[in-house]
Amino acid sequence: MSNKEVKATLKNAREAIRNKEFKEALKHCKAVLKQDKNNYNAWVFIGVAAAELEQPDQAKTAYKKAAELDPDQLLAWQGLLNLCEKNDTSDNKHELLGIYEKLMKLYESSDKQKWHEVCLKLVTLYHQENKYLEVAKTWSRLIQLKQHEGAGKQELHQLWKKMIQLLADKVESQDNETQQLLVTAFENVLSSMDKIPSDSHQKLSTDYIKVLSKLPHEEDKLKLACEALLAQYPNSSSSLEVLGMHFIQTECFSEEALQCYSRLNKMEPTNGLGLIGVGIKAMQEKKYDEAAQNLTEGLKQAQSAIIARFYLAKIQLRMHKYEEAISSCRQGLELLESSVRDGNTQQKHKLLHLQAEAMIRSGDPNNAEKAFGIFEQLPGSNEPALLALKGQAYLNKGLMKQASQIAMDLMASYPDLAETWELQGLIGYTQKNYVQAEQSFQKAVKIKADCGEYYHYLGLTYWFMGEAMRKDKTKTATHLLKAAKLDTYNGRTFCYLGHYYQDIVQDKSRARGCYKKAFELNNSDEEAGAAAVDLSVELGDMETALAVLRTVTDQSSAGTTKWAWLRRGLYYLRTNQHSQAVADLQAALRADLKDANCWECLGEAYLSRGGYNAALKAFTKASELNPNSVYNIYKIAAIKQILGKYAEAVTEYKQIIQNTKNYVPALKGLGECYLMMARSALDDCLDGRALDSAEEALQYLARSVQCRPDVSCLWKLIGDMCTTLHVLSPAKVNIKVSAVLTGQNEKRNVQSLNKCELLHLGGRCYGRALTLMSTSANLWCDLGMNYYRQAQHLGTTGEVNVVSELLEKALQCLKKSVMLGSKNHQYWNALGVVASYKGVEKYALAQHAFIKSVRIEQNNVVAWTNLGATYLKNKSIELAHEAFKVAQSLEPSYVMCWIGQALIAEAIGSYETMDLFRHTTELGVNTEGAKGYAHWVCATLQDKSNRNSELYKYNIVQMNAIAAAQVVMSKYTERIQTDATAFTMLGYLNEYLNLKKQAEEAYHRAVVLLQNTEDEGKLKHARRNWIRALCTAGQYQEAIQAYMLNPLVEFDDIISLALAYLKKGLLQESAKAYEKALTIARTEKEKAHIMIALAIIAFKEGKMDNAKTLLFKCSMLKEPSLESLQALCALGLSKKDTTLTTAALNELFKHSDTINSTYETCLLSSGMFSLQANSVAVQRQAAKAIHSNPADPALWTLLSRLVPQHTPQMAKAGAVAGNIAQILSSHHAKNALLFSAVNQLAAGKHAADNKKDNALKTIQKAVHLYPDDPAVWASLMAACHMENTLSHLQDTKRKQTALEEMFVTTITEKVEMEKSIPALYLRALENWSLQQAATGLKEMGRHSEAEAFCTKVLKRHPDHPMVFLLLRQVQCEQLLLSHQQLPDTILEELKKAVMSNFTSVTAWHWLAEVYKSQGLMVAAEMCYRQGLQLSSQQGDMNGKLSSLLRLALLALSLSTIKLQNNRWRSLVKEATSEAQKISFCPLAGLFQALLQFIVKMGARETRRLLERVVYQPGYTDSIASVARWYLLRHLWAKNDDELITVLLQNAKMKGDFRVEELHKKLIESS
Repeated sequence: MSNKEVKATLKNAREAIRNKEFKEALKHCKAVLKQDKNNYNAWVFIGVAAAELEQPDQAKTAYKKAAELDPDQLLAWQGLLNLCEKNDTSDNKHELLGIYEKLMKLYESSDKQKWHEVCLKLVTLYHQENKYLEVAKTWSRLIQLKQHEGAGKQELHQLWKKMIQLLADKVESQDNETQQLLVTAFENVLSSMDKIPSDSHQKLSTDYIKVLSKLPHEEDKLKLACEALLAQYPNSSSSLEVLGMHFIQTECFSEEALQCYSRLNKMEPTNGLGLIGVGIKAMQEKKYDEAAQNLTEGLKQAQSAIIARFYLAKIQLRMHKYEEAISSCRQGLELLESSVRDGNTQQKHKLLHLQAEAMIRSGDPNNAEKAFGIFEQLPGSNEPALLALKGQAYLNKGLMKQASQIAMDLMASYPDLAETWELQGLIGYTQKNYVQAEQSFQKAVKIKADCGEYYHYLGLTYWFMGEAMRKDKTKTATHLLKAAKLDTYNGRTFCYLGHYYQDIVQDKSRARGCYKKAFELNNSDEEAGAAAVDLSVELGDMETALAVLRTVTDQSSAGTTKWAWLRRGLYYLRTNQHSQAVADLQAALRADLKDANCWECLGEAYLSRGGYNAALKAFTKASELNPNSVYNIYKIAAIKQILGKYAEAVTEYKQIIQNTKNYVPALKGLGECYLMMARSALDDCLDGRALDSAEEALQYLARSVQCRPDVSCLWKLIGDMCTTLHVLSPAKVNIKVSAVLTGQNEKRNVQSLNKCELLHLGGRCYGRALTLMSTSANLWCDLGMNYYRQAQHLGTTGEVNVVSELLEKALQCLKKSVMLGSKNHQYWNALGVVASYKGVEKYALAQHAFIKSVRIEQNNVVAWTNLGATYLKNKSIELAHEAFKVAQSLEPSYVMCWIGQALIAEAIGSYETMDLFRHTTELGVNTEGAKGYAHWVCATLQDKSNRNSELYKYNIVQMNAIAAAQVVMSKYTERIQTDATAFTMLGYLNEYLNLKKQAEEAYHRAVVLLQNTEDEGKLKHARRNWIRALCTAGQYQEAIQAYMLNPLVEFDDIISLALAYLKKGLLQESAKAYEKALTIARTEKEKAHIMIALAIIAFKEGKMDNAKTLLFKCSMLKEPSLESLQALCALGLSKKDTTLTTAALNELFKHSDTINSTYETCLLSSGMFSLQANSVAVQRQAAKAIHSNPADPALWTLLSRLVPQHTPQMAKAGAVAGNIAQILSSHHAKNALLFSAVNQLAAGKHAADNKKDNALKTIQKAVHLYPDDPAVWASLMAACHMENTLSHLQDTKRKQTALEEMFVTTITEKVEMEKSIPALYLRALENWSLQQAATGLKEMGRHSEAEAFCTKVLKRHPDHPMVFLLLRQVQCEQLLLSHQQLPDTILEELKKAVMSNFTSVTAWHWLAEVYKSQGLMVAAEMCYRQGLQLSSQQGDMNGKLSSLLRLALLALSLSTIKLQNNRWRSLVKEATSEAQKISFCPLAGLFQALLQFIVKMGARETRRLLERVVYQPGYTDSIASVARWYLLRHLWAKNDDELITVLLQNAKMKGDFRVEELHKKLIESS
């Protein structure tokens, strides 16, 4: 291709590029390059086309090829520039530098504008690459070009300014040429500025100075620039700051530098650099406190001044603030890490060396370990100073061997080095080789005499060398004083100087000064601080002590500096600032929770502010930590005493006196506790307990006065204890008192005192206390009240003269107390009480005293009440009412004011009287209130006409008045045993509560009291009450003897005697008495009652006709007696005369409207149905009566009693009835609870079924409530047997084992003690228990134990046929278990045993079972029939039912035998039919179904009977399961799959897996 063709082709390529046909252009260019590989334009066009086609690599290669072919042509370089700028990568940036430089050369001569643009881009790129020298040179060329072009001053100024901006970063790291160019730029900018001075000029000048400060070789320029700046701007501190920083960084502390700092400090006192400079100046002057303060403040603002931190650390080291020095070094090292400067390595080594020295001087082993790591970073580790420091580090860590080795090496190599002997001395000092330490430190002092530390250690060495060295002034004191002079910042030196002045010189003032100085130097020195505080307290300088403590506590948190918190807490405790004391002591305690003393102090603080529970916990903790501390135990006891926990306090006090017998505070505390316990017991009328407590109190107080007879409070406590018992009856008081107190009969340790002697002793003790403290108004008051109590007691004996004398003494003593303490309201009140007493009766004085008392203390309920009583005594009822009303408003719970209001109400005849008296008994026990309430209760009860009134129901029934009155009267009569009226009321209330024995005792006491009086009427009534109570209590012989003491002329007396005869069994005498009473009977009702009693006597004598005649006569009277009809009905029932019973009941029902209680009628009618063997009717009769009277607990109890006996299938309902009876009345609780348990037994409610509600739980409750009832124990025996049987069946461990003999023994004991229950019932109960015990042993397989038990009983009761039968049953049981045929002789012996218990149905049943086992079926049948006959005769429905079912079962077992005219099948039908007539009997129904199955398995009747048992309700699960089994066999034989499916579903629902297994077997067999 010719050149012309090449040009044409290139032209086509240019056109194609212009037309954006870049691929076409590439073809043209490639065609040209085939001919001419070095064609410049073709390569350029390829670069353009490839770039447009986004092929940068190909474009770059083409441009580079073109540039190589012709480097001076612009096109290729321009294309390459555009390509690299377009693709901003790191490689392209590197290439851009070369491109820009080449273009600048090409543009330099041709295009200045283009050159300027490229130059700016190049500078920017150099700056980005941190090539500051190239930036400076290139920008300098730009400025030179502008200067040649004649640019103006302002333009050049901006260019120089721009150059400064470009080079301002990282000045320290730039090379010298760059730095010089930067300095030149600053000089040109400053010289070209028009406005001087100006803000911009000042700013530029300041920047210039800062740059110069970073250039160490420009120090002269820096100084000149600073001077120039200060001259132009004298108020600007920036130049001084820069210059000062320069001096600091270069460690220049010349006069010029110090002058700079001073000028800066004057100009800005708070300037950081200025403060640093002043601090360094102070350091040079050894003013370390000032230096440290200024440096610290300065570094807060000038944090980059590393060398300042070094000097601060150095100062802190010299001031022995090692941790602060370590921290300052650490901060300096951290700053060094972040800065790049020449000389950093040297500064680092200095800081490390200083840090290591501070760590070692601190003495902390952990710091010593860190110091070893620092030593590795330091050069010249073998230098002697560093070696000495290493030795000390080893010493701090306890590595004595390594330290000794370094010391030996130093002594060998550097014997003239002071540090060598310092190390050797420290080793000796640590090893307590004080002689060696002395020699070493002396050598160190000789070498370096100005080192205070050496003198310090030398002084300590002498201190620890012994007492003689301490006292030698030339040794310890001299060297410590020298050390203090040379090193005024060593706190330990001053601390030991304090020890010296305190222990040796005994100059507390100078010692305190030394301790204070030591603490000021080192506020972490607890020893110095504590000593300074303690000495300040001793010297009375509390302000200094508190200032020291406040300094420490303000700088520390809770849990640190325990000594300071503790001492300040004690200070607050002494000054009664309790809350602050608690807070400080808590803070102290956080530091050491095991400090017993701290806990003790905290307990005192809590106690002082009334936090008794918190104080108790604190003292308890202190006692745990220090068990030997008596004080802690004492405080625990004292706090418990304050809290009213007297029993616990007594235990603590006794613990003290066990170890310290004569510890008087504990003895006093015991006396106080027993005194308070006695008072509490007296308030609750627990007089016996009060006497016991009083005896204990006097015992311990006697011991205390033996030890300290000079303490008046001990004598006062004895007087208080003696006087407190004045409320007790004289008959009760018989106190054993130590002979120390009585002063008589010293040979005997104790002496018994009665009430009079005890009160006299109390007066003597008060007198003894007054001899010790004669001006005590309280003691005079106590003595006066003691005389008053003595007079009260002697007033009952009739000694008028003695009483008058005592009352006069009491009055004088109380007047004396009022004179001494006229502001005490209690003294005035006591004076008023004595003045109003019946032997004094100075009511004006009493009124004055009471009014004076209430004026002194407005809230004075006692004085107001006493004032009201005084008014009431003088019959000023209105004034009394007002006084009592005020007292009530002051304290509504004060009982005496309510008694006053009740007496007023009684006086005016108010209906609220009883309510008021009842309220007094609710507030507390008081004799006046108790007697008043009991009087009103008894009066209300005697009025028989108001029984149905709302007032009676509320006052008596709803408020449980009888029981409440009985309780308070019991306490009244215990306290006052000379009030016959009170005993009469108590007996009356006891009778109502059926407390027979208690009633008899109360009435007898009334009789005894009235025998010495002349009131025959009261005595007669009292004796009549007593005799009646004797009869009620079963003491008939005593009642008869009491009647015989006086002639019987009154109707009531004769009737009572007749009743006593009757109860005693003296029927003839009783009949005669009744006949005599009949002759003087006044009314028809009295005659009827006597005739009923005569009928009862006739019945007891067996004269039935006479009894019936007498009862008929009663019913024929004008006013027929309902009791006679009831007696006729009972007579008919006892004789089983249904005609008589029915007639009597019908007649009784005619008078149903007049019958008060339906219980007796219901009982009799139920008895009639029972006589007719109608068990269901028995239960229904009781239920019917309950429906008519649902609130009668007696009927509910009767129903609960009848259900298990007559309708046991309803036993669950019977248990509910018993529970209801308990809820309705507490009087029926015993029987109701027992009957509920029996019902639960009948219902089978066992513990496995319900752990909380079962028969055993219920009976256990009954045993706890009524342990004297043998029936309860018998029921418990039955419940245990049920549980054991269940455990045996379920194969689980039995809980109640080997209890049978215990139960029998208990029941026998209770039967012998019981007198109120009929003997026949008790004998039956005992026989049942014996039988049950033997049966239980036998059923559990314990035959040998059962035989031994029966033998044991027969030895005690040889004529006991039932036990003999049991023995034979046990023996026979063992023979039967062997499955051997019994000989006829044994069978005959067994029959004889049964015949000896002929009336026992169960005995005949047992004999029948024996015959069955021997195959004697006919004999077995006869035994069953005999049992059936006996149960029918006895009316025993359960026995009858059992006999019929057993007979049916026997016949059923023989019905399978194929005999002609098999009579057994008929017998099954007959027996089961009779059983069904008695009651619904599931077992009878099953037997009938099984008989039909045997007779004709496939019959429809068979399915009907079996389905009735399976599906109808009322059949137990076990019976239904048997029927289900036979029904499946019947349905399988009939191939009735549908009914089989229904049966299997029923079995699955009931859990009868036995049927499911049978079904599987039937399927397998088919």
